[in-house]
Amino acid sequence: MSLIVFYEKPGCQTNARQRGALQAAGHTVVVRDLLNQPWTADRLRGFFGDAPVADWFNPAARAVKAGAIAPTALDADAALAHMLADPLLIRRPLAEVDGRRSAGFDALCRNLSLALDGDARLTGCAHPDGHPPCPTPTTARD
Repeated sequence: MSLIVFYEKPGCQTNARQRGALQAAGHTVVVRDLLNQPWTADRLRGFFGDAPVADWFNPAARAVKAGAIAPTALDADAALAHMLADPLLIRRPLAEVDGRRSAGFDALCRNLSLALDGDARLTGCAHPDGHPPCPTPTTARD
């Protein structure tokens, strides 16, 4: 099994379920706070591979949902600048496994050859519109 460095938003219920599923599959998960990492554009860019820029974004981020940020209208440099300013925009989880990096649970499952990404409980925000969001970590920007 693999050692997974798992960058999550503290308090995110979906990230917690994802971690649990990975651990249940026998992986060792080392948790890191996504919102308090010393990100640089180069380091962050390495998690996105050849995915389209719009796929780098967390579709449940308030700024994306409100239309304040339109991921499809951004180039890579602009996208990274927005994410460095507001890490809540980053698709979660970011993960590092055996030298490979990924963004999003679906990409992580592909890297591990796990068939967990089709489970609706493990993808998307656990708090749809109209429901209270996960608590905002006291160390994070929102």
